[in-house]
Amino acid sequence: MNVLILGSGAREHAFAWKIAKSSMCKKLLVAPGNAGTSQVGENVDIGVNDFESIKQLSLDEEIDMLIVGPEDPLVKGVFDFFQEDTDLQNITVIGPSKKGAQLEGSKEFAKQFMQKYNIPTAAYEAFTKNNLEQGYAFLDTLNAPYVLKADGLAAGKGVLILEDLEEAKKELKAMVVDAKFG
Repeated sequence: MNVLILGSGAREHAFAWKIAKSSMCKKLLVAPGNAGTSQVGENVDIGVNDFESIKQLSLDEEIDMLIVGPEDPLVKGVFDFFQEDTDLQNITVIGPSKKGAQLEGSKEFAKQFMQKYNIPTAAYEAFTKNNLEQGYAFLDTLNAPYVLKADGLAAGKGVLILEDLEEAKKELKAMVVDAKFG
């Protein structure tokens, strides 16, 4: 089996390390990979969102399985791209569809989903620069710690846990008015 892993982080290194040990794995490619993945497979200089280059590599290397590590290509629809392309449909893609990836890609979508299906979750409301004052009022109803989450992908950096109400209000403003996380 020829395997392509998308990503360059520790998660992808762990995947590559374990997959390389399998007697079923004939060829292991990691795009773009890192120093650790280069020790167990072959790194390929292709970005995780360059779907056309990933397609060509997959065809050229007769890839049987694509494992997607980072959230970004999933949110952008790499699974769907493979499923919709007749040349790629026989490649097994490990990762959710674009629709499924919304749970990871949007904190607001995930919270609405949990509320809709009665999945226990912390108190939640979404705010923008247009309703910042409502955000302050919502914070006033909560007890510390105050958890603020940026919507969308923030590379693991979009969550703040704060003990002080005034600091939480200041950070809320920085998130929605100043686009602190993007």
